[in-house]
Amino acid sequence: MKKRSLNIIYKIVVPAAFIGCFFLIWEIVCLSGKVPAVILPTPKQTFEAFFSRSDQIMKHTGITLAEAFGGLAGGIATGFVLALLMDAFKLCRHGFKPLLVITQTIPTIVIAPLIVLWLGYDIAPKILLVALTTFFPIAIGLSDGYAQTDPDMIDLMRSMGANRLKIFWFVKLPNALPNFFSAMKISTTYAIVGAVISEWVGALGGLGYYILRMQNMYAYDVMFATIFWIILLSLLLLLVLETVKICVIRWNKQEKL
Repeated sequence: MKKRSLNIIYKIVVPAAFIGCFFLIWEIVCLSGKVPAVILPTPKQTFEAFFSRSDQIMKHTGITLAEAFGGLAGGIATGFVLALLMDAFKLCRHGFKPLLVITQTIPTIVIAPLIVLWLGYDIAPKILLVALTTFFPIAIGLSDGYAQTDPDMIDLMRSMGANRLKIFWFVKLPNALPNFFSAMKISTTYAIVGAVISEWVGALGGLGYYILRMQNMYAYDVMFATIFWIILLSLLLLLVLETVKICVIRWNKQEKL
């Protein structure tokens, strides 16, 4: 019972207290007059702006989520294939890893205009950019998970006549699932951020496009409301992912909400 109470305190009460302190400091800064009210709206003004523009924000949310989910699906597929190749072939493992690291050294804001220039202003360049920013954690996470599989388990499966496919399906893949979900947390956040950044470069809709519109109109309260909605959206997706993780990895008793 005591352990359960501590879990509630650390997972609910402490985060809520920190968030409350953040909004309190924000309110104090606004009331102090150090920052002009036009530039930094109060939390109340931000929430009011969100509810007054909720229809427009939700409209652009659908566009951003379509780009994020499409790119994330492509990133997962690409990462899975690369991890599989790196696990199956030593040449691929030593050849791909440096290239994967190099792809992550290129700033997203630099490559985004090129992709838009090549593919246009529709949804395709946004999906590609999100895929490029999300495949790396998946590939590295799965690859490390496969490599960390207990050799004795593999030898046992071989002694029972299992082929490489069965060893992968029954031993390596389950062992890599915790790494996969850890990588998914990173990639899910990257997906939303990547979609928003791609919309800054060139788009006809989406939350990033809407933020730029509000900035140009000096509607900073709406802009802040949209930013906080993006943060909340990312947190909700992470919560869903954590729930799925617990349902999938049922054999690990330590995995709890």
